Amino acid sequence: MMHYQKILRIPTQGKSLNNVTSKIESIVAESGVETGICHLFLRHTSASLVIQENADPDVLKDLENFLAKLVPEDAYYIHSAEGPDDMPAHIRTVLTHTSEQIPIARGELLLGTWQGVYIWEHRRRSHTRELVVHITGM
Repeated sequence: MMHYQKILRIPTQGKSLNNVTSKIESIVAESGVETGICHLFLRHTSASLVIQENADPDVLKDLENFLAKLVPEDAYYIHSAEGPDDMPAHIRTVLTHTSEQIPIARGELLLGTWQGVYIWEHRRRSHTRELVVHITGM
């Protein structure tokens, strides 16, 4: 059993879904692992990691609109140290994920036909997000 790990630094442009699938696929190929697991961990509390539709961009827009209505920025929150989008970003992260696991077979991620891996930025301003890609396998 071998382990391979790399940290991706992904710049975001404010509230958006950033497709990082190809970057992760490159690391899987680089690792040399043919069969195993790719564990992804986003090192932040105001951004999320999601596996979602990669063909129709309207799906991503609808997800963003839904979450904005579910967790509005204009509500009263006690925590607002970094602005009015601070606490809503934390709540949105709690409702989504900061980690995912994807099987690897024949040296490739076993994502479905229409699946992509996204970093979902919940803050208004741009950030550089760190994604730990840890691969275990043979």
